[in-house]
Amino acid sequence: MDSLTQIILGAAVGEAVLGKKVGNKAMFYGATAGTIPDLDVLASFFTDKVTALYIHRGFTHSIVFSLLFAPIFAWIVTRYEKYKNFKSWVWLFFLSFVTHPILDAHTTWGTQLFWPFDIRLAFKNIFVIDPLYTIPFLMFLIFAMTQKRTSEKRRFYNKMGLIISSSYLVLTLLLKWIAFNQFEAALKSQNINYLEIDTRPSPLNTILWSANVQTENYYLLGNYSFFDTQPITFTKYPKNHHLLGNLAKNESIKRMISISEGWFTINKKDDVLYFNDLRFGLLSMDTRAENFVFKYKITEDDSGNIIFREEPKDKRDGKRLLSDLWIRLKGN
Repeated sequence: MDSLTQIILGAAVGEAVLGKKVGNKAMFYGATAGTIPDLDVLASFFTDKVTALYIHRGFTHSIVFSLLFAPIFAWIVTRYEKYKNFKSWVWLFFLSFVTHPILDAHTTWGTQLFWPFDIRLAFKNIFVIDPLYTIPFLMFLIFAMTQKRTSEKRRFYNKMGLIISSSYLVLTLLLKWIAFNQFEAALKSQNINYLEIDTRPSPLNTILWSANVQTENYYLLGNYSFFDTQPITFTKYPKNHHLLGNLAKNESIKRMISISEGWFTINKKDDVLYFNDLRFGLLSMDTRAENFVFKYKITEDDSGNIIFREEPKDKRDGKRLLSDLWIRLKGN
């Protein structure tokens, strides 16, 4: 999830653990701990693109990280804070750390909660930014923050924020199941044989859902809104995996394929290959376009190493997507 949401979640967890003892300091430490796992993005400054993508939401988003570093941060804090209960501080940092990747596991990118095992949990039931999750949560946190640390209202507001946000996550799982059934029924009615369906919410909402459908030689992309009145339509994208040729044996290529979980297509333009990660869809509601959110140019350096360079995004595409989303969300 986005940084603001993780700060709110961490603050609420911190308040639930130690708010009655240390007041707003509990929110501060919880919020700080809630942002620390995302410091793995700094890897992009020290390594290549593929390795940085592989590291992201890896070790720092694991139970192992939470177990190892919670006592360390608790020990540091007890050196200067008046409240010295080491066990309570450990719980604050552990829960603030571990709830971060648990929430991230609900997004499309997912997280390696069980690192070092190479298992990426990605339930794909909520977009990385979802106002319906974040705004009510933030409001209750602010209400709690304005109350005295011993106040029952403070604990009530904080609990309500946690309960409502968690309930919304459960609701999105139900919405995902309904959308999945709609896509499955549409494929059956259109006599389309497929190998796998992957569904996810579109940006900023859980009303409009997108699906990637894998067949033998191509992928199908489609959208479904709960306000739709017309049948779901799918657009075909050839896999073109054969264009990789001998590059398919390259370790960087293999790792990129692993990162994309096999959901990728290859394009060739002016003798240059492009790797399209289908998991995050298009920067357009027009599925006929091939303007993928994550598109990488495959190049080779002087030493013969394969380099992936992410294609720059046009800010106008983002603005246009938001406008198109609102129109498409209201039904086809």
